[in-house]
Amino acid sequence: MARKALNNPRQIESKVCGCPQCLEKYPPAKFGERRPRVNCIGSWQARYRDPTGKQCSKNYPIKDGGEKAAKAFLDDIRTRVRQRTYRDPERGKILLGKWWEEFWEVEQNKVSTTTRIRKLGLWTKYIEPAWAEYKLIDLEYMALQKWLTRNVKGWETQKKTKELLVALLDAAIKDGERISVNPAVHLTMTATKPVKHPDDLKPPTAAQYDLIHAALPPYYQRIFRDFAYETAMRPGEVAGARLHCLDEEERLLYVKEILVSDGGRLLRQAMPKTEAGFRAVPLTPTAWEAVQWMIGKWKPKATRSATGDGSVLHREELIFRGPRGAALNINNIRRPWRKATIQAGVARKVVNPETGRPEWWPRPYEYRHDVTSRLHLQGVSERDTQAFLGQKRGGKVTWLYTHESEGARENVRAALTGEMVSGLRAVE
Repeated sequence: MARKALNNPRQIESKVCGCPQCLEKYPPAKFGERRPRVNCIGSWQARYRDPTGKQCSKNYPIKDGGEKAAKAFLDDIRTRVRQRTYRDPERGKILLGKWWEEFWEVEQNKVSTTTRIRKLGLWTKYIEPAWAEYKLIDLEYMALQKWLTRNVKGWETQKKTKELLVALLDAAIKDGERISVNPAVHLTMTATKPVKHPDDLKPPTAAQYDLIHAALPPYYQRIFRDFAYETAMRPGEVAGARLHCLDEEERLLYVKEILVSDGGRLLRQAMPKTEAGFRAVPLTPTAWEAVQWMIGKWKPKATRSATGDGSVLHREELIFRGPRGAALNINNIRRPWRKATIQAGVARKVVNPETGRPEWWPRPYEYRHDVTSRLHLQGVSERDTQAFLGQKRGGKVTWLYTHESEGARENVRAALTGEMVSGLRAVE
């Protein structure tokens, strides 16, 4: 081990000092005359080695404490190096934009396609324009909070943006402590959390569904009315259903992957929305007939190509397709559905208060709400309903998907007015 330096900290000669040592190093003939001094006014330099063995130093002017401040710094830095809590301040001077490139190179491989698209969109739209040119060590809580409040609109958008920023800066802490604290941890969502009226969350009634289904082209009636309405499968799950996933003996359809859109390009995703999405969906006679009709029309192959092989969709394996044989996507699903809801007089157009974009009700996704309510009324347990829907949290099945039955309000009114005959009787 190298011997500890005896002249550490040491005083550095100055060109403006007139002490004997400084005059000897910087002679007046070359550097100008100075008033003679007994004591040197040069800065004190503290030298140390970081955990990698690199020689580092820090200077303290006389006015900032000089020798005393340098010694205190050395005591502190040696302790932190020994305890492995040392942080190189130079590592925190990387620009946030440069740090994002390193972070995203790893992060994008950890998440699903839909999550990757969402996170990249939040970075590009909100974080990058405001903070990409800032150094990590220059980010402060109050500035971030003001920016989140003024520039990021919508509670959900603020929430997701904060989550991404926290993860980005947490990675900087884990990477050799580029920063010591995460200034984004305590950011608060200041936008009003949207709360919808229960009537806005309810799915269409059976009569409204009949009108919508009647307005659909015959081909899409088999996809929506005969299959999706019977199985409550998500659109991406229906689009990704392949012949090798079908159990003809048990009449089950196994959900093993989905199709997602990445900037208009269809991709295979090896995993459904959650791990609970891997499930076997029992097919009713109506749904089974729809599947057999599609098989007869498109004659899909029972081969089992590798899941998640990028843009290679292997369309020849798909059961459900568009009317011209293309894979189902957001366009050939949404367009006929929206047209049918408008023609049926059921459609309702609203503007999302967070994004400002128009949204249409109902969506094909509302089938999940309707099917859940039907199963609930038939007495199917929440656990079985959860497994059928591929829902990760059982409680969500009750508070999100289950709605009051038709006629519930009339029953309540009749009970309050004494017109309903109760099955209970008074006892003494």
